[in-house]
Amino acid sequence: MEPLQTVGSPVLWGGFIAFVIAMLALDLGVFHRKAHAVGFKEALGWSSVWISLALVFNAGLWWKFGGGPAVEFLTGYLIEKSLSVDNIFVFVVIFSALRIPALYQHRVLFWGILSALVLRAIMIFAGVAMLERFHWLIYVFGAFLILTGLKLFFQRNKEDHPEDGWMMRMARKSIPSTPRFDGHHFFTVENGRKLATPLLMALILVEASDILFALDSIPAIFAVTRDPFIVFTSNIFAILGLRSLFFLLAGAVEKFSYLKVGLAGVLIFVGTKMAIIDFVKIHPAVSLGVIAGLLGASIVASLIKSRNTPPHAPVTSNPESLAKPSES
Repeated sequence: MEPLQTVGSPVLWGGFIAFVIAMLALDLGVFHRKAHAVGFKEALGWSSVWISLALVFNAGLWWKFGGGPAVEFLTGYLIEKSLSVDNIFVFVVIFSALRIPALYQHRVLFWGILSALVLRAIMIFAGVAMLERFHWLIYVFGAFLILTGLKLFFQRNKEDHPEDGWMMRMARKSIPSTPRFDGHHFFTVENGRKLATPLLMALILVEASDILFALDSIPAIFAVTRDPFIVFTSNIFAILGLRSLFFLLAGAVEKFSYLKVGLAGVLIFVGTKMAIIDFVKIHPAVSLGVIAGLLGASIVASLIKSRNTPPHAPVTSNPESLAKPSES
């Protein structure tokens, strides 16, 4: 078995983890210390910051290690970023179904994504270890991605109802809860009993959706590279920008009607690349071009369709319409 190839040294690993911790502390401790509804301009600003940081990191990889690792990182980041947009559709449904006020949505996403970072790290290192020990798993991952892509394509118009799923039913049975909000708290006290508020229920669903999202996204990036440092950093940068991307796009998700077609194409492509990796080598730059082309075409087609579609009444899933909790 060949030794694991990675550009990540202990210094780079330590520096990147320290950077992530510092940015999270700055995010929650300074910029979002007080609960508030995140507007479009603020979301646009933070999205620009996270994307710029990822591109600066990518440039650093190019300068230090050459074009190979840099292209792999950029391709992986694009895959993770595009698949995370599909997760935004689910977040919109969760917040709408549980009537989570826009005032508290950032808090739910912050803690959900914080725990997702830990979970993602565990899944990435487990995946790398399994692929190094059991090479045949790469064919299993490839077939899984192809089937997932086909399922996404044929069920692209199916509505999600995570609030009625088994995870929520189990949570409601095992965790005493109340429909009443208590500010930004996940728990409240009623009649001497400690009860979970709707914020905790939303957090549970956000966590569950991220687990399902990771089952697609992590195998997908293994089709690009098996360098754990590249896999980890591209995943983390995509996740760190997920909250701002949610507030940027949540009110317009219905405009991206063909995005799931593009995402399905990406999953099928990377799954096929994974399945034939021992027989046909596809250059990382070619992979980057194909993935960017699929996503770009789906976005352009969606915008054209949206422009030609007559305006309609605002959808109830728009988080801006949930600025205040309902009266109980």
